[in-house]
Amino acid sequence: MPKLRTVAVVAGAALLARRAMRRRIQASPLWPMPALEEPISGRPRSRALRLLVAARDEVAEGVVQLRLEGHDLPCWEPGAHLDLVLPSGLVRQYSLCGDPEDTSSYTVATRLVADGRGGSREVHEQVREGMELEVRGPRNRFPLVEASSYVFVAGGIGITPILPMLRALPEGVEWRLLYCGRDRASMPFLEEVGKLGGGDRVTVVEGQPDLDVVLADVPEGAAVYCCGPEGLMAAVEERFPRVHLERFTPRASQGGAFEVELRRSGRTLSVAADSTVLATVRAELPNTAYSCEQGFCGTCQQRVLEGEVDHRDELLTDAERADSMLICVSRARGDRLVLDM
Repeated sequence: MPKLRTVAVVAGAALLARRAMRRRIQASPLWPMPALEEPISGRPRSRALRLLVAARDEVAEGVVQLRLEGHDLPCWEPGAHLDLVLPSGLVRQYSLCGDPEDTSSYTVATRLVADGRGGSREVHEQVREGMELEVRGPRNRFPLVEASSYVFVAGGIGITPILPMLRALPEGVEWRLLYCGRDRASMPFLEEVGKLGGGDRVTVVEGQPDLDVVLADVPEGAAVYCCGPEGLMAAVEERFPRVHLERFTPRASQGGAFEVELRRSGRTLSVAADSTVLATVRAELPNTAYSCEQGFCGTCQQRVLEGEVDHRDELLTDAERADSMLICVSRARGDRLVLDM
């Protein structure tokens, strides 16, 4: 009899453990790495949704807008973005540019980058109405702060996170927008931006803007926001160090060369100053998993056995950073790292 009782207790404990593991896996896309309910750094991770591509429209030359429909979708605020899992498995981030009050659909837009890493080309060539896409988020690293006045700088597709901000600004608040692009035909939402601005609030520039002229009299205490090509954001940041930036590509790799030991593989590799751990590792281990290459999705997360990490990702919590890193963007603080690979 005692043996039967022991067997029943063990079986019950095993069942509870399986249920707990199932809940854990559903809650964390990075299982088995820990995911805090309240991350100290980074952002909470949302469960994936399957949404219908209800509409696909070309809203400017080389720019496609997608409306993704679902039911009771998570709320979002201006500046938020989604992770889209494309048919190939690539994960890419796109700013939400629709109505935050609409809980039945999300709207994103993407420009075709012919010499990019393939995500925008896949959206333009393979994503069609009637398909379903996996979506994660929304997440917001670019929130609209309260301020006495605002200055927005958008370059091309960089208008997408700024457009909902313009719609959400309180009545009577002072704001202005510099919107620049290659030419007017390539600049999405130009007509709506003009209607929102009225008067002389919106300055449209075709080609390279003269920031010293256009941004010569920014009011004291104004909140400055910028999204666009890296060169434009760097120029704005140089003039306004406290600018709020939204970038979906990592800053140019900066830092010295270092070594990375792959403990399980028995290899020691040299990471050049202008390269990444991911690129260096994939040259030796081409099957190493990765996706966004920007420190957002977590696919390339690896366990760190030794060494201090210079974390440059936008995802991991402080607890995770204690013993792991995203090798697509993060680097060594010293001259050596040891990874469990």
